[in-house]
Amino acid sequence: MDNDTDIRPFRIDIPQADLDHLNDRLARTRWPDELPGVGWSYGTPSSYLKGLAEYWRTSYDWREHEAKLNAFPQFTTTIDGQNIHFLHVRSPEPNALPLILTHGWPGSIVEFLEVIGPLTDPRSHGGDPADAFHVVVPSMPGFGFSGPTHETGWDLSRIARAWAQLMQRLGYERYGAQGTDSGSVISPLLGRFDTDHVVGVHVNGSLGFPSGDPAEFARMTEAEQARLGALQQEMDESSAYAILQSTRPQTVGVGLSDSPAGQLAWIVEKFKEWTDPANELPEDAVDRDALLTDVSVYWLTGTATSSARLYREGRASWGQQTVRSEVPSGVAVFPGDFGIRTIAERDDNVVHWSEFDRGGHFPAMEVPDLLVGDVRTFFRGLR
Repeated sequence: MDNDTDIRPFRIDIPQADLDHLNDRLARTRWPDELPGVGWSYGTPSSYLKGLAEYWRTSYDWREHEAKLNAFPQFTTTIDGQNIHFLHVRSPEPNALPLILTHGWPGSIVEFLEVIGPLTDPRSHGGDPADAFHVVVPSMPGFGFSGPTHETGWDLSRIARAWAQLMQRLGYERYGAQGTDSGSVISPLLGRFDTDHVVGVHVNGSLGFPSGDPAEFARMTEAEQARLGALQQEMDESSAYAILQSTRPQTVGVGLSDSPAGQLAWIVEKFKEWTDPANELPEDAVDRDALLTDVSVYWLTGTATSSARLYREGRASWGQQTVRSEVPSGVAVFPGDFGIRTIAERDDNVVHWSEFDRGGHFPAMEVPDLLVGDVRTFFRGLR
């Protein structure tokens, strides 16, 4: 029997029967009607989704993308009773800095495939070898190849503590953390929990929530106040998914686990809403095959429900004030995201702040060059 602390090599190998079943289910989708002229304002349009689902069924090649994933060394280990799957790609540069990258929902390890090469081997990608990283990319508990969670309590704090254990288990004494979406909360928590070992935290998007204090609002610039207003509008208009997943993940999970078209609609809607606002369709912002690989990971691992539970586990901490961290922090804000420097500086030691005019909520997929450049710049002074 494996020891709980063992690190086991892992390779993705989805049974052909599962792929045949997916294609069969897609072919037999019962499509809902839709109103004329409403576009995306009522959710993902069936007229758009039918074409994407047909491409998924007849043209998309899971085996091709499975092989791309398997080109990276992958492992599993058990932490706090939970299976944890991760990519671990060591740099050829001996002085590389270890870096743990954390995705969110509806992301996965697939998000980071385009940045692993430039981060680990800058010499081969037109960069400075002094900027090299050893990269660790875990699948969050309940997501993808980490498989479902089996008990309550897997909130963002517990994941951050598990990441500290993972990096210790890999033998990394000094390391950086980078995160997107839920990862932009987990990574700063990791900096708080493992202060002696985390040299810096870089996130894209938000660091912290408004306190509601009028004085805090008064300190914000006009641009920050406008961004806060846009965030409020987003919460009012587009947060139904979060409310459902944070209250009734089991109920919505039945539909998502039983219908690949339902899973596709649920995730694609977020790629439409959260990618660069300059793009009309999700596949204008991210590669269509990469998007379908992300959706396929959720479907083929049966983790729609367990990933949704992250919201249920974490909702008690939403908007809670946090203890200030002195770990150096860097923030990259891409179009459509809501980083507000006044709030970030309240809670974190922000030493680096960048704003970009292209990209969106999934920069590792949308603008990998910009994200890699910003991560390199931030950590350059912390090595």
